[in-house]
Amino acid sequence: MENKAIAKTFKLYSQLMELFNENPFRTKAMASASFKIDKLPFPAAGATIDQLSTQPGIGKSTAERIMLILASGSFPELDNLLTQTPPGVMAMLTIKGLGPKKIRSIWKDLGIESIGELLYACNENRLIEAKGFGLKTQEEIRKSIEFSNANQGLFLYAKVEKIAATLLGNLVSHFPDKQHTFTGEFRRKCEIIASVEILTTCSVSEIHAFLEETPAYSVEEYQDIAVRLTDDLGVRYIIRSTTADRFAADLILTTGSETHLQELRSIGADITTFGSEETIYESLGLSYIEPELREGSGEVEWAKERQIPQLITYADLKGTLHNHSTYSDGVHSLEQMAIYCKDELGLSYFGICDHSKTAVYASGLSIERVKEQWIEIDQLNKKLAPFRIFRGIESDILSDGSLDYPDDILAKFDFVVASIHGNLRMDEEKATQRLITAIENPHTTILGHPTGRLLLSRPGYPIDYKKVIDACAANQVVIEINANPLRLDLDWRWQRYALEKGVLLSINPDAHRTEGLTDMQYGVYVARKGGLSPKHCLNAFSLQDIEQYFAAKKKR
Repeated sequence: MENKAIAKTFKLYSQLMELFNENPFRTKAMASASFKIDKLPFPAAGATIDQLSTQPGIGKSTAERIMLILASGSFPELDNLLTQTPPGVMAMLTIKGLGPKKIRSIWKDLGIESIGELLYACNENRLIEAKGFGLKTQEEIRKSIEFSNANQGLFLYAKVEKIAATLLGNLVSHFPDKQHTFTGEFRRKCEIIASVEILTTCSVSEIHAFLEETPAYSVEEYQDIAVRLTDDLGVRYIIRSTTADRFAADLILTTGSETHLQELRSIGADITTFGSEETIYESLGLSYIEPELREGSGEVEWAKERQIPQLITYADLKGTLHNHSTYSDGVHSLEQMAIYCKDELGLSYFGICDHSKTAVYASGLSIERVKEQWIEIDQLNKKLAPFRIFRGIESDILSDGSLDYPDDILAKFDFVVASIHGNLRMDEEKATQRLITAIENPHTTILGHPTGRLLLSRPGYPIDYKKVIDACAANQVVIEINANPLRLDLDWRWQRYALEKGVLLSINPDAHRTEGLTDMQYGVYVARKGGLSPKHCLNAFSLQDIEQYFAAKKKR
């Protein structure tokens, strides 16, 4: 069990303690323990009670609970509260903006014990009868429930990538003489997927026999040329059967979005008589279109004009920008993060962007701490040369659009990532102007996660994309593709407009630990969907080129 899963168990316990109005000091202690466990510098699994007890914020009783979780998945105090909590009330804990205190009021004062009842109460304007609720809160809860309902049965690509590869790998092992590949939205690297599709030259009867020997999957339906199944996590799969001579044609037909396929059909040629995807596209008078691009968003026109861009790859990245360390809310030290980039990832540079002073919840850096970090950066640059650490900061965009350090401090960073973290409940006009004001700040180098969205959880604040992108073009501000699989923000659908306007993009992992640095791969996936080429990606610049870029930006 990973530390994050253990931390979530403690967080749930603290939430239930608050729900049942237990001792507030003990409740806060459990919430704090959850945070500390998530930030442990080593796996709790395999550690001893004594090793855990010596960590800051983790005493012996917490260490003992960790051991119980590792052994059984829970501990008695948590089990006791779980037995007293109706399933529907438990489900309410997943609703954004609805904390345990409010849920207690909904449950005890209004007698509501399910999300369905809660949505009905919002629609009937009854939620405002409970203490602490108003019309605005009621409307936000209603929207949050509807957003959650709309996303039922959907998964982040990053969450299913490895388990999907396991199924494909098992097919390859069982039937080495057959052809097998991913197809559908999974092959297009869509950030959110409803199902994993596999195309194979196995017959349905062969697939049936294979699944009979693979108890991890439950078959939902056998069809003439497809089998539908789910795994223990609820992920849906469709295994489609075809023949060797139709494999390439069916791969095109099952990979592309409906809009992409309609555009191909409008050309009018028969796509079933050629031996490979490349020859099929060529027969249509088109350049080969990479799977990620097959969304019906202008790629067919590009292919007609032989203007398909050279899509970026992970190997094109020369460095990583926007990362955190133990100076703010990161798990690993500045030196550990930098060395991992240098030695494990083979990168040439690393940009540190710890949180700024307004982010108190994330141990944001005071000016004194910023200067301490600069001293360490200078020392590490001498030690690790020619590898380079750039002095950056993720500066909070305040409500009026200003950044939260004085100009004389901002001017001394190599680069500044400007991001919104607070006051997210804005209308489009306010959010857009707030971003534009930050973009127009001469010290802003990169606009971080432009909409603040969290996939399948929070839609992000509404913005006028064209105005924001136009402002970045006018002020030569780079736009971040935040590669955290929960964000992937800027959305790929707007990356193309940014590229048309000459805006540089940067694939930033927003890493808070060494493992998070490899999230850049997910940023690459959506960057390819947006048509990004290496020459338009800031962190695909060589060390020399990015040094010159930062220097020129500061002069401007």
